[in-house]
Parts: sequence; C-alpha cells; structure tokens
Amino acid sequence: MNLSNAANWQAVCRADDLVADSGVVVWLDGAQVALFYLPGQGVYALDNRDPRSGANIIGRGLVGSLQGELVVAAPLYKQHFSLQSGECLEDAGQRLRVWPVRVNGEAVELAVA
Repeated sequence: MNLSNAANWQAVCRADDLVADSGVVVWLDGAQVALFYLPGQGVYALDNRDPRSGANIIGRGLVGSLQGELVVAAPLYKQHFSLQSGECLEDAGQRLRVWPVRVNGEAVELAVA
C-alpha cells in the first residue's frame, strides 16, 4: 500500500530500536502502538491495547504464523491477531487498529491523518 503522497508520516523511533521477531511499543499522539519487525517480511504496527483484557500488552505478544496468516498472540488470553488486518482469528468481534508503517532511512515512521 503506497501512502507516501496521501498521508503525513511521523518518525516514532529509529530502525535500530526494532527487535527482530519481537515487539516494541511507541507513543503517537497519545496512543500506544506496538511495532513488530519480521526480517524479510517487514514492519507491522498495531494498537497496543488488547481489546479483551483492556491491558496495553500486545507489544509483548509472540509473533508467528497461524492458518497461513502472520499473527501476534495476545499475552493474557492468547487470541491471535493478524499483523496485516488487525482481525482476531478466534473472534470476529475483536480487532486491533492497524497503522500504516514504513522504514525511511534510519527512521521508523507511522502515517497520521
């Protein structure tokens, strides 16, 4: 998805702050955003707030693949969220916001409205 002309991009951290196959959490306009870096597959950005527990813990979840979908498993109740769409594989009523993200030189940037 090419948003380079349609969105304003804001740097939230440096690329070397990312941890391979793991999450880090950044702040953007009062929101906690979990960033997941999967080498060879890219960077994904989702809300850090778990919709089931209400805790800000998604960034501590385990990443993997389930049913052919790249996912993060929520730490408390283990529901799986798609890294691309934010949809919960076990409960269609749960969803995480997905943030457009890119690595621009040494900066990791999120698109803001």
